[in-house]
Amino acid sequence: MYSVKLKEIINEFQLEDVSNCAKIDEILITSADVNRSGLQLSGYLEYFGTDRMQIIGKGEMAYLASLDPDDRHIKVEAFFKCGFPCIVVARGLEVYPEMIELGKKYNIPVLKTYDVTSRFMSGLIRYLNVQLAPRTTKHGVLVEVYGEGILILGESGVGKSETALEIVKRGHRLVADDVVEIRKVSDKTLVGTAPEIIRHFIEIRGIGILDVKNLFGVGSVKMTENINLVIHLELWDDKKNYDRLGLVDEYTNVLGINIASLTIPVRPGRNLAIVIEVAAMNNRQKKMGYNAAQVLNERVMGEINREEY
Repeated sequence: MYSVKLKEIINEFQLEDVSNCAKIDEILITSADVNRSGLQLSGYLEYFGTDRMQIIGKGEMAYLASLDPDDRHIKVEAFFKCGFPCIVVARGLEVYPEMIELGKKYNIPVLKTYDVTSRFMSGLIRYLNVQLAPRTTKHGVLVEVYGEGILILGESGVGKSETALEIVKRGHRLVADDVVEIRKVSDKTLVGTAPEIIRHFIEIRGIGILDVKNLFGVGSVKMTENINLVIHLELWDDKKNYDRLGLVDEYTNVLGINIASLTIPVRPGRNLAIVIEVAAMNNRQKKMGYNAAQVLNERVMGEINREEY
């Protein structure tokens, strides 16, 4: 199970800690789900996800305002007794003193944002989905070519980093070299990035370590990128039959998601950077509904049928 520090969320969304919780640095968020706390404040505490951040908006605060102080204290304390990581009051609404008091009593931070409730919740969920996503690492290179995230895999020494360097020189962007961290942010989307310690660095045998951002400028690198295509580089094997038409789609499964993939043989004289550029453009065309291999196949079959009749 992955987690993110509550302190990082506070900094990311510029939340105000109105309760001055002493243990705020120790609190970890482990669930990407958040809870709008209306039912719980009204007294219905069944099916309550206590691992979720609790959000209070204008509706919940209007309900609390309708109660007399004693009833409000009873309901809010029953809510805080359940235990949860924190509570966030949206829209910059005034926080009731009993909420601050009970937050200190049960060591639950009471936070405040001036953002609209629905906008804050959607932004928070997107952030948590990325931070808490299932993840894996791959030995390879991730580049962005014509808007497509290309994950280049292959054995050490096959030329992944040299190919990435040529791609950068041709105006595209490097995301990660050598180690690619991949996160599953949704059922259909994988996002790749580089470990912070080696971000923007690339290793070229015979030269050593290069800082791509300093050599080619900030426009040559990118922090993260969706993975749209996997390219496997392998040394050319004369005994192997390589696909020459592309009629059969191949896929590589990463974290349970099938990503379109290609196997490209490597031998002296092949310009892999141009091949990968064309592969990226062709992949975009396929996503837009045009498959050149299928069009050619239909023309050939149509010609054969005309000759037969």
